[in-house]
Amino acid sequence: MATVSGADAGATAGMSMAEAPSAPGAVLRVGRDASVCRLVTPEDWLFVSRVHLEFRCGPDGAWQVSWLRGSQAEPASEVRLTVGERTQPVTYGGTVALPHGGSGELVVKDRAQPRSVNVGFYHDV
Repeated sequence: MATVSGADAGATAGMSMAEAPSAPGAVLRVGRDASVCRLVTPEDWLFVSRVHLEFRCGPDGAWQVSWLRGSQAEPASEVRLTVGERTQPVTYGGTVALPHGGSGELVVKDRAQPRSVNVGFYHDV
């Protein structure tokens, strides 16, 4: 999984990568809190929660991603999942199954400014 964050539309501020085994119970988190997240966004990007996305491997080796609810009733961002040609919104507090042996991208978009965090994933079987 990788995250690319752009300060402006089309600009890349940085890229980092993280790997997790497809072992039951494996977890990888994305957010501003470096003490619990393996992929960390800038601390001043308040449209991203301290722990925003959580990737979790289930007992069968399949992955799912959850957009964790933060302290606010309404989020400052929106999250979309793209797999192939299909794009779907992820609901605030919702969980989506990821394709087994597939790849895709989640985009966390700031509702107030033209910036986003893109998290790509690839599941190697």
